[in-house]
Amino acid sequence: MSIKIKFLNRTVLRAAAMILGTAATAAVADDRLVDVGKGEYDAACAVCHGSKGKGNGPFVEQLASRVPDLTVLARNNKGVFPFDHVYQVIDGRGELKAHGPRDMPIWGRAFNMQSSRYFQNTPPEDKESAARSRIMALTEYVYRLQAK
Repeated sequence: MSIKIKFLNRTVLRAAAMILGTAATAAVADDRLVDVGKGEYDAACAVCHGSKGKGNGPFVEQLASRVPDLTVLARNNKGVFPFDHVYQVIDGRGELKAHGPRDMPIWGRAFNMQSSRYFQNTPPEDKESAARSRIMALTEYVYRLQAK
């Protein structure tokens, strides 16, 4: 019986240490909040769409078609941000006939194949959820770019 109690006490102490360690890590993390959507935007989109989403990125002159101003998507849609449409355009794996020719990279495929500093593609058999998370964060960030 005393062996079971010692084992139980050791297990409780380990669990308490893990909980306290997690709480301490969370407290440190709160001091430096990460804007995942902005990070993904800066890494994948700003080069064409510009840092503020106005369509004036440094690569804009090398592109054949005009880069849209992402800050007016809601205004151009009667004040409603077209979340699903933006998500689908970023993903790019589904065919969008209304979108016209596909000049933009297919980020859904790229995000599925490579990890980011925010989302690891683990477990390997579930890379799709990491890709969806990145696209959701990016779409939400584009929503925040809307002109007020």
